[in-house]
Amino acid sequence: MATFDPVIVIDGKGHLSGRLASTVAKQLLMGQKIVVVRCEAINISGEFFRAKLNYQAFLRKQTRFNAWRGGPWHYRQPSKIFWRTIRGMIPHKTPRGAAAMARLKTFEGIPPPYDRKKRVVVPQALRVLRLKPGRKYCSVGRLGREFGWKYGDVVERLEERRKVKSKAYYERKKVAVRQLAQAREKAGGGEVGERLAEFGY
Repeated sequence: MATFDPVIVIDGKGHLSGRLASTVAKQLLMGQKIVVVRCEAINISGEFFRAKLNYQAFLRKQTRFNAWRGGPWHYRQPSKIFWRTIRGMIPHKTPRGAAAMARLKTFEGIPPPYDRKKRVVVPQALRVLRLKPGRKYCSVGRLGREFGWKYGDVVERLEERRKVKSKAYYERKKVAVRQLAQAREKAGGGEVGERLAEFGY
C-alpha cells in the first residue's frame, strides 16, 4: 500500500482483527479509501469463550441516564464490530479522524460491485503468518451470532451463489486467455510482427 489507489478492496478472511485494523487505520489517516469485505471471517486470537466474556463485559458498559439516547451502541453485525475496532484507533472526534472514517466501508460477504474487483490481503495481519500453529482463535461472525446477529445464514447463502458465478466467470476467462495466446502465436510471424517487435509490441 505504498502508493494510492482509488479504492483498495481487502478480503478480511483469515486476518487477525487487531492487526488488520491497525494497518487499515493508518492508511485511512493517510488518505486512502478502503473497503473491507467478508468481515464475518475475520479472526480473533484466543479461544471463543474468552472473546465472549470480553464482549459481555463490553455490553454491560452503558450510560447511567438513558441508554437508548446516550449510547454507547453495541453492534452485533461483524462488519460494524470491525468498523468500531478501527474507529478506536482513529481520533474520530476531530475533522481529520471523521474524514478518515468516511473513507472506510465494511461489509459481510462480498456484495456488488466489489465481487468484480480485485481483492488483496495484508500479509502482516494474516493469521497463518502471525499466530503460532496450534493456538486457539475464533471468528467475528461467530461472536456476532452469539450476541444476536441474525443474518449469518443469509450471508452464507448469498456467498454460495456468488462463488458459483465467480467460478463460471473464471472458466470463461481462462478460455478467452488461451484463445488470445493462440491468436497471438498465429499472427506473431511475418514482416508485420518483426516491425511491431522493433517498437516494443
